[in-house]
Amino acid sequence: MDYLALAALLFPDVTETPEDIENKYPRRELPEGAVVTRMAPSPTGFVHLGNLVQGMISERMAHQTGGVLFLRVEDTDAKREVPGAVEVLIESLKHYHIHFDEGATMDGDHGQYGPYRQRQRAAIYHVFAKKLVAEGKAYPCFCTEAELSAIREQQEANKETTGYYGKYAIWRDRSLEDIQAQLAAGNPWVLRFRSEGSIENQFKFDDLVKGKLTITENNIDHVLLKSDGIPTYHFAHAVDDHLMRTTHVVRGDEWLPSLPFHIQLFQALGFKLPKYVHIGPLMKMDGNSKRKLSKRKDPELALTFYKAEGFPVQAMREYLMTVLNSNFEDWRRANPDADIDSFRFSPKKLNPAGSLFDYAKLTDVSKNVISRMSAEEAYDLLLEWATEFDPDFGEKLSADAGYAIRILAIGRGGKKPRKDLATWKEAKPYMGFFYDEYLEAPVFDEKYDKSVIVDVLNRFLETFDPADDSSAWFEKVKAITSAIGFTTDMKAYKADPAAFPGTVADVSTFIRQAVTGKTNSPDLYTVMQILGYECTAARIRDCIAALN
Repeated sequence: MDYLALAALLFPDVTETPEDIENKYPRRELPEGAVVTRMAPSPTGFVHLGNLVQGMISERMAHQTGGVLFLRVEDTDAKREVPGAVEVLIESLKHYHIHFDEGATMDGDHGQYGPYRQRQRAAIYHVFAKKLVAEGKAYPCFCTEAELSAIREQQEANKETTGYYGKYAIWRDRSLEDIQAQLAAGNPWVLRFRSEGSIENQFKFDDLVKGKLTITENNIDHVLLKSDGIPTYHFAHAVDDHLMRTTHVVRGDEWLPSLPFHIQLFQALGFKLPKYVHIGPLMKMDGNSKRKLSKRKDPELALTFYKAEGFPVQAMREYLMTVLNSNFEDWRRANPDADIDSFRFSPKKLNPAGSLFDYAKLTDVSKNVISRMSAEEAYDLLLEWATEFDPDFGEKLSADAGYAIRILAIGRGGKKPRKDLATWKEAKPYMGFFYDEYLEAPVFDEKYDKSVIVDVLNRFLETFDPADDSSAWFEKVKAITSAIGFTTDMKAYKADPAAFPGTVADVSTFIRQAVTGKTNSPDLYTVMQILGYECTAARIRDCIAALN
């Protein structure tokens, strides 16, 4: 076979050489040890937690080494592409502080190594495809779908490995005349890789997460170019990662079965193989067993879920780092106020088997994160969330920022701040009673006669003075307690509950419910200070009227 003639026949319009292309993509001038990595999603429209995990790993590896993180859109499969999906992905990752140094953007491409959308790089792939054909490493295949189906059926009947290889690779060694005849007839073709591998051979490979792997060689003649001239992922990623000078590839371990072919392809092209970081899946407990998070079963897989629930970005990043690196929690305890980006992330500390996603732990982490925020920071983030997901509440918050900040300041600061909120979605149930429109009618414990509750409320109104400090305020509450025959001695009550009709805690609850509509709320004295005398008194009077 005259491979040069075949290359000219298949790619008559390709005049550039691999050397011409190489000159357009020079080696990057970066510090020693700098990592160049990428995110290379397909624009399918669904941005999930795995994307964020991959993004965090890639971003940390690149930026803590003075390297580069770029975004490449792998849109070679036009059937799966969803309009606007690239924009959704960029916005979603930007929301979680995954910033790209170059690549696809909302307004096109940014960077010297583009285009960063694979369908715009078809001419580049054809140059390297022609090179492979000229070297006898690739060939055209004119098999029809019916012929490929028949091959598969025969392999399955023989209980053989399915695929295009060996005696089943019927176009592998066809003559130039046969190929010319097919082209003259206008028959479509795909370009296949000519594999020299054997499943009898194995070799060792080092993955940065999985460690030393035993790899079986690939013997399948995989497709490199589809009949429309667009490359498969396998071919495109090899060419792109080389030209964009990628040093590390971070991807899910579902790609491990393709690794033997990718290694083979890089070798055939004469490219240096990047280091691979194959990350395990995110899993959850389902009963007594673990399973992968599922798009169909688990709403928490979608990144939109966390934004809508109102988990702060900082909380998501903090929690995921605890999942990704086992030493992060110890580091955080030793550096409670440090920027998360100062933590030295290591891909070698990733769990090779995958990570268990624990929603309850995320909630705990988020409570800690929100509790450490200033009232002003909490207000800004809450307002941003409410404006998008609860506009009416957002209007209340923005109408009087100072009022909302005073509310959010309750119990904040100090060594043991309150941890009332895990998400911004919980803010309205927590603080909504400060706004008359959200105040709910109290439901008092039926074991107490309404007349007792009314008596307590009337007595409180008689002595209520907003100028009192918290001690004076509580002394008045205790005085009311004693006056109605309840006890202020909680130890005595616990020793003999039947000896008392109620306690100071019950009296406080009556007042709390009248003012807030709830049995639990932030510090009641502080609540009344924020509401002011007129509002507090009006609510108590309304409650008395409702009980009478």
